[in-house]
Amino acid sequence: MGAVREPPGTLFRRGDLLVARYIAENMMNKKTIEDVEVKGKRVLVRVDFNVPLEDGKITDDTRIRAALPTIHYLVKQGAKVILMSHLGRPKGIDEKLRLNPIANHLAELLGQPVKKLDDCIGTEVEAAVNALQPGEVALLENLRFHPEEEKNGPEFAQSLAKLGDIYVNDAFGTAHRAHASTEGVTHYISSSVAGYLMQKELEIMGGALSNPTRPLVAILGGAKVSDKIGVIENLLSQVKVDRLLIGGGMANTFFKAKGYDVADSLVENDKVEVAKELLAREDGAKIVLPTDVLAADKFAADANFQVTTPDKVPAGTRILDIGPDTIASYKNYLKEAKTVIWNGPMGVFEFPAFAKGTTAMAQALAEVDGTTIIGGGESVAAVEQSGLADKMSHISTGGGASLEFLEGRILPGVAALNDR
Repeated sequence: MGAVREPPGTLFRRGDLLVARYIAENMMNKKTIEDVEVKGKRVLVRVDFNVPLEDGKITDDTRIRAALPTIHYLVKQGAKVILMSHLGRPKGIDEKLRLNPIANHLAELLGQPVKKLDDCIGTEVEAAVNALQPGEVALLENLRFHPEEEKNGPEFAQSLAKLGDIYVNDAFGTAHRAHASTEGVTHYISSSVAGYLMQKELEIMGGALSNPTRPLVAILGGAKVSDKIGVIENLLSQVKVDRLLIGGGMANTFFKAKGYDVADSLVENDKVEVAKELLAREDGAKIVLPTDVLAADKFAADANFQVTTPDKVPAGTRILDIGPDTIASYKNYLKEAKTVIWNGPMGVFEFPAFAKGTTAMAQALAEVDGTTIIGGGESVAAVEQSGLADKMSHISTGGGASLEFLEGRILPGVAALNDR
């Protein structure tokens, strides 16, 4: 089927060398819904409708709206559209995690009925799907009501495959997982392609990694270096980033690697040696660390804090944000950038007093004369909190998937799709 069958989460190698350009281009070279004839066909679409619910009501429908272009296209082309998604982490059937509210909301957005089915496999589901008319839409029940979904059970995947003549993956946020609905099903449906959302994610993020307009600046934050080691390695060695700006709790581990006493700050002691090695590399000079920080007397919104340099953090305090000099310095790097990738906040942005660094990065990205990519996860929340989401070129819908893509990893849900 033209798919690269690498074990989930492994690195694709030529000899002993990880080739990020090859991976990114390989991931981008996938057939899409416009490359196949869908009229009158049963089109099984993996979407990501894992949206937040409160008292049975959707509080944020961003992920549902993100799938609308693909659904609209298939409906307009006369396909019989069968949607499937997970919701939450149920242990078996959970009445609170049924997809009925999602089906109702989707029907409003589409302006047409959405037939909600009470299961995602079985003879009754097959009969309902086979009864669909061209242009009609059905939504299967929560995939994770069946444990075989996450286990990528072959029988479950085959049961899903019975529902479609064509498979479409439009759920980038789940593409890093080899589940039955993202990878297993493609073994039983010969025509497996990307939807518009998946295509957009791969083209924009893949292009930034394989052929970026330079200067290319990456901003990495968040709590842990361990979460980003693979990303740092890939950006330095393969993507050849021009500058790598570090913030968040992960900066503390680099400070300790430089011999600084960061008092009570979060540090991953088992990663200090790794941080030393990264800084000592020839291309380690591209790593830019904060020159000043906010040191707080407690981890709380009302903490007292002072601006200090990372080598003079007072005893009993902890670093919770980057300082004003660092903000100014990082903004200067971003002024020159033509491509920016951002993953991870600069501080504890949930506390207003320690959100200034993160907000400043969002404001700087909004003014970049080039491509700005927000790589999922907390970065997305930070950009939305700043009210600048509409100023970004691309906001990824996948946290874990974005991170693994930036690491140069094969995403099994993408690799399984047909090559052009």
